Amino acid sequence: MASKQSKASKQSKAKERQERLRELQNQQKRAERRRNYLIFGGTAVVALLIIGGTAYGLMRQDDSVAGVDGVEHFTDLSNNHVPGDVDYAQNPPVGGDHNEVWQNCGYYTEPVENVNAVHSLEHGAVWITYSPDLPDDQVEALQSLATQGAFVLVTPYDDLPSPIVVSSWGYQLQLDNADDSRIQQFMDEFMQAGDAPEIGAPCTGGTGTPQFSG
Repeated sequence: MASKQSKASKQSKAKERQERLRELQNQQKRAERRRNYLIFGGTAVVALLIIGGTAYGLMRQDDSVAGVDGVEHFTDLSNNHVPGDVDYAQNPPVGGDHNEVWQNCGYYTEPVENVNAVHSLEHGAVWITYSPDLPDDQVEALQSLATQGAFVLVTPYDDLPSPIVVSSWGYQLQLDNADDSRIQQFMDEFMQAGDAPEIGAPCTGGTGTPQFSG
């Protein structure tokens, strides 16, 4: 009888040990799952932060590339059609009231009227003005720009604040040399873009006969 009780006791203790072992194994598995979750979850969060930060950095980089160093921005420009001359705040003007007829885009050997050129700016043109005493090789470089599109106006201009001034509606850049890469950057950024009120309206069919055009 005692032998049977001892055997039963041993069996019971063995069963308890097995149950505790299974419980310990289950606890280890749960702990391992939690650890893996924390590891992989944390890695995913870090990856998302890196990706997000990289994307944000690229967007910030794009913003900085889109800008052109030295550009001035002018706002609150009226755009009424008026007769006669207009006294503009900027030299050359970057917008404001103007003549009802726009200046045909292209390259001119003589200055054009502000009131007509401003109307071209309203249509999304870029107006490249240069001092009449600019060296011939630089004038030729500017002439070539007039063939790059139908919305480029290139003219000499008296009493400029710098040898070359590039303007669009509301934006202006002063330059010393026709080889400055910012001229092309300005054209890429503001031609048929920016704040021009009538982007897409023509720059032909107005007034003036350019020597050549795009």
